[in-house]
Amino acid sequence: MEDFIVKIIAYGIRDDEQAYLKQWSDDQGIEVKAVSELLDESTVDQAKGYDGAVVYQQKPYTAAVLDKLASFGIKSLSLRNVGVDNIDADAIKRNDIKVTNVPAYSPNAIAELAATQLMRLLRRTPVFDKKIAAGNLQWAPDIADELDQMTVGVIATGRIGRKAINIYKGFGAKVIAYDIFHNPELEKEGMYVDTLDELYAQSDVISLHSPATKENEHMFNDDAFGKMKDGVWIVNPARGALIDTDALIRALDSGKVAGAALDVYEDEVGIFNTDFGSFDAIPDERLKNLLKRDNVLVTPHIAFYTKTAVKNMVQFALNSNKNLIETGTDDDIVAFN
Repeated sequence: MEDFIVKIIAYGIRDDEQAYLKQWSDDQGIEVKAVSELLDESTVDQAKGYDGAVVYQQKPYTAAVLDKLASFGIKSLSLRNVGVDNIDADAIKRNDIKVTNVPAYSPNAIAELAATQLMRLLRRTPVFDKKIAAGNLQWAPDIADELDQMTVGVIATGRIGRKAINIYKGFGAKVIAYDIFHNPELEKEGMYVDTLDELYAQSDVISLHSPATKENEHMFNDDAFGKMKDGVWIVNPARGALIDTDALIRALDSGKVAGAALDVYEDEVGIFNTDFGSFDAIPDERLKNLLKRDNVLVTPHIAFYTKTAVKNMVQFALNSNKNLIETGTDDDIVAFN
């Protein structure tokens, strides 16, 4: 009997991922076909003849695509990212497909951008960038705030949330936190509040690090903003769906929200990571409304985008896919209820 040779197809491979994929392939002696296109109904046929698929995309993993993979005998699907909310769970269960994600490719990367953008807002650097470009070197009236005089409320204390907490504490801020599941070490520090309403009422800054679920969609809506301090700062490097964009715009207009740092946006699919050629060509008026504001910083879902994180996303996902193919399980397997 011939030895079984693992063959993996990797979809949506960008130029910056190629070197890490090749390094893993060479080290493992495993064939990996790199495909630049995303996995969808027009590209799924390329997976025929492979044992597993490694993927990364914001587009839905539809039932039609998953059924097709299963028909090719592919029951091992490994995501290079965390989120699984765009996967058809019924099709996964029906086809007995095993799915893994990369839950911690670099918590530091996400937390560092969150803190960096917050500090830019507090020190008014976006305003000074514009003033300096226009030849205005005056200080006033753009006086800054200090983070060490503030209370930061961190929502969700998983790996990224805990890294963010450490950074905020490093600046001297008082940190409080809310999570359904309490981390024992943070519990000992007495960091948790019992309800989101308590966190809203006490926080000068609110830093979001929660996954997106059906239950928390638009958790930051008009009602939530109304419970927050006047002049609160919002930081969201997590998921766009957590914030009702219209409600945020109203809160910014009223001054309830002093400013926001957003690395995600609820309608970002098809917009982020796209070059439109000019600002006017961006096809989303609400996004342009936010982008025009000096007290809002929008980055196009780049918090993950560091050399360390990209390497880990590629190689951790490939390791998981190899494990699924060879053993049927992996430490990062995702359960679909």
